[in-house]
Amino acid sequence: MELTINDIEKIWFEDEHIYLRVKDGREQGMPIRWFPRLQNASKTAKNNFEMRTWGIHWPTLDEDLSYGRFFTYNKDEVEKGRTEVQLLLSRFPAIKINELAVIAGISPVLMRHYACGVKTPSAKRLAQIKEALHKLGRELIAV
Repeated sequence: MELTINDIEKIWFEDEHIYLRVKDGREQGMPIRWFPRLQNASKTAKNNFEMRTWGIHWPTLDEDLSYGRFFTYNKDEVEKGRTEVQLLLSRFPAIKINELAVIAGISPVLMRHYACGVKTPSAKRLAQIKEALHKLGRELIAV
């Protein structure tokens, strides 16, 4: 389902869920436990989001959710279809996506698209991301 910022009426948190209401009145929610960065965030951080053309962005949490996914997201199906980048980043929620993008020499916007499944990286791009993770790992080991 293609939804843009122009379709959205309201976004809110309630009872460990995040909800979205579109202007035609439909509402849909998802458990925040599906999104570790949101689950572990303070109430202030959760409510510090920006509505972008394609979805919701939390700058301090480095998290993104697309509007359309509220109506199409099936966690079991998504887990089966996750890209390698999504799996890697979900294993290490402490890694800031924007910072990893800088290390990899990739646009932070593009890296967020890879992280939330909007786009899938090419083999070459995946190798860049893995090398950035390896570089980060070597730096951590050296501490």
